Amino acid sequence: MNNSKSIIDITTNEHPEAVHIMKSDIEAPEKFTWPFFYTPHPLCRLAAAEVQKHLASTECWQEEISRGKMFGVLVVELADGGMAFLAAYSGLLCGRNDLPWFVPAVFDSQQPDGYFKIHEAEISAINEQINTLETSDEYTALCRSVERMKLCAEQEIDEYKTKMTEAKRRRDAFRQQYGDDERLIAESRFMKAELRRLKQHHRTLTDRAENRLNAMKSIVLELKEKRHRLSDDLQRWLFEQYKVNNAYGRQRSIADIFNEQTGHIPPAGAGDCCAPKLLQYAFMHNMRPLCMAEFWWGNSPMGEIRQHGNYYPACRGKCKPILTFMLEGLETDSDPLADGGKLMPETVYEDDDIIVVCKPAGMLSVPGKDGRTSVLSALRNRWRDEANPGIVHRLDMDTSGLLVVAKTVSAYHNLQAQFAARTVKKRYVALLEHKPSSCSGTISLPLLPDPLDRPRQTVDMANGKTAVTEYCITDVLDDGKVRAELHPLTGRTHQLRVHCAHHMGLNSPIVGDNLYGKPDRRLFLHAEMLEFSHPASGRRMTFERKADF
Repeated sequence: MNNSKSIIDITTNEHPEAVHIMKSDIEAPEKFTWPFFYTPHPLCRLAAAEVQKHLASTECWQEEISRGKMFGVLVVELADGGMAFLAAYSGLLCGRNDLPWFVPAVFDSQQPDGYFKIHEAEISAINEQINTLETSDEYTALCRSVERMKLCAEQEIDEYKTKMTEAKRRRDAFRQQYGDDERLIAESRFMKAELRRLKQHHRTLTDRAENRLNAMKSIVLELKEKRHRLSDDLQRWLFEQYKVNNAYGRQRSIADIFNEQTGHIPPAGAGDCCAPKLLQYAFMHNMRPLCMAEFWWGNSPMGEIRQHGNYYPACRGKCKPILTFMLEGLETDSDPLADGGKLMPETVYEDDDIIVVCKPAGMLSVPGKDGRTSVLSALRNRWRDEANPGIVHRLDMDTSGLLVVAKTVSAYHNLQAQFAARTVKKRYVALLEHKPSSCSGTISLPLLPDPLDRPRQTVDMANGKTAVTEYCITDVLDDGKVRAELHPLTGRTHQLRVHCAHHMGLNSPIVGDNLYGKPDRRLFLHAEMLEFSHPASGRRMTFERKADF
């Protein structure tokens, strides 16, 4: 080909079908990609374009990938000094993990006569037994019968208690007029005994039905316990089979890796994402990884935010422990987020009770696990024993802007109460990727943390916490991006980022949002106005600090 930047995709006897030769005058990077925060290298973009062509050329998987799937590319240096790319998809595609053109799975658990499938079928058979029992006519009839008996017993007993109350009222009236009588005492004793007999009668009937029901429930419970035990055993076995290499040539199972790094067993699907597949194939075939990228293709899932064609970092819940091991021996780019430890907050206002600061993008509000400097730790170091600062509200690490920090316990509790009562006013400014369909309005989408990819948030209508944002588009720029004012009425993690990016929100990610949109030099989100009542004087105070974008 004459175009030196194009890719030549060939399969020869010298290279397996998963290896796609590249010829380009683009220089390879000096260091390998830091997979948790990166801008795709031009070589990865070229490789991704070839993958996307291949996806479009095959009819059988169009419906499946239209629902959305993650794909990945890894550019490698071959043993002969040439360059190639590898491609992978997360999980299964068309029910398979061994499709030609892509690298295979780290471990193939899908063989029909393999250990995993045989024992998976055993668990599925138990599921069927449980379902058959719980939906059988006898089981459902017994459940209804027991409920009817309990209801009937409750009604009859309540009716008799009412009758007893009325009889006592008549006896008390008789006693007041004529004095006590043995017949009244006998009636009272008889009715109490009758109540006991009535309760015992219903208890006997209910117990008989419940015993029959409990016998069936006991069978179901035993089956569920067996299923749980077999599932745990099979999962442990499976993760022992997933053995990955690193650049030093060392090999470990992902069960060992997770046990050492997290103290837990791996989550479901660990090892089946693109990055581990790609690196494992490269290490097993004597290839040197140069750069890597993962992109989403297709529609976004309902709860998550995935933009068609956008590049995304490797997930932290399933991939970070594995990649931490696999990248040993590779010189990687530095973690861009680690630079936040060198930043310092700017003081906007300070008195004996509070301090208002402007936090730079990339700085934590409170200390994290890695010990980097945060707003809180910087203030504690500054004041030493003179004050005990307390963070009342937070900004995401990637967000810049105004924060109020309490210097005393009383100020802390006062400000905390103001935030809880929603009397504190906040205004953010954001740069959005494109103009949304509406120029102003209110977004209400409940949020829930993604347990496998924190701090990413998902939209969950059933279990999420209420999150409400008012918005207004203030300017449309020449390049199509728009400036927006955002007023959060609640304070959920990543609320503004998700509400802007989600298709049921503005469907326009904030520029530079590496989690829900596209990476840039920073996240273009800034808390520019903060209004509250001074915790000591009660005076209303407003602070503004314009964004530098």
